[in-house]
Amino acid sequence: MLTLGVDHKLIIDRDTEPGLFLKNEAGDEVLLPNKYKPDSFEIGDELEVFVYLDYEERPVATNLNPFIKLDEFGYLKCVEVTEIGAFMDWGLEKHLFVPFKEQVSKMRKGDRYLVFCYLDELTGRLVGSSKVNNFLDNSNLTIEPFEEVDLIISNPTDLGWNVIINELHQGLIYKDDVFVDIQTGDRMKGWVKKTRPDGKIDVTLQRPGYRSIEPNAQELLTELELKGGFLALTDKSSPDEIQKTLRMSKKSFKRALGTLYKKRLVDIKENGIYLKNGE
Repeated sequence: MLTLGVDHKLIIDRDTEPGLFLKNEAGDEVLLPNKYKPDSFEIGDELEVFVYLDYEERPVATNLNPFIKLDEFGYLKCVEVTEIGAFMDWGLEKHLFVPFKEQVSKMRKGDRYLVFCYLDELTGRLVGSSKVNNFLDNSNLTIEPFEEVDLIISNPTDLGWNVIINELHQGLIYKDDVFVDIQTGDRMKGWVKKTRPDGKIDVTLQRPGYRSIEPNAQELLTELELKGGFLALTDKSSPDEIQKTLRMSKKSFKRALGTLYKKRLVDIKENGIYLKNGE
């Protein structure tokens, strides 16, 4: 069966009265209704479509691009509230369902909410949840201090604003670091200010200054000076070699090297790194 909630590149298999039947290499097929049929096509053409369930709970394809897809966050408008839950406009004919149990507070028609789209294993349906923190994990951080990250503004707190980092982690922007007007659902770039032992992450919207961007840059400069202005390391060096020489990860080394290069403090050649004044 084709995965719901994601884009697929499928081949046109046959043209029928209700629409085009598309299939993948495994033979799984889905209907692209006539209203989404391209103006011109040939059997065997490849189409990129989004697959979800129609009103009769059958997989169906569309060439429309929804506002949110499987395992993504989106800021959606509530268009209907019934006795079973709320329905959100996600850019498709059939609205995205958010059960009451997945609402932080009871949703109201006309208001917008930050929601996460996931596949309900019990029903096999795509559903939404405004309990976004349930889909974030700070137990295994994939970011480092001073790294540029993608942010989604979540909600205000007494300290500042909660944010979603790279659609994976939860972070906080303190009030003192907010100098622009931000609202829930805004997407923007930010920088990791600090990671804490308990997994909490402080974020800033301003690019840190040179000293803050790369604390490893000074270590790299110091090592270059100790070695007479040359290190036989490049971005192609192995992580083990970099760790042994500088006691830092390859990712940190590349960031430090990039910082020094932009500051015109080093030259990078095939055999290694040279201090500008150390050649």
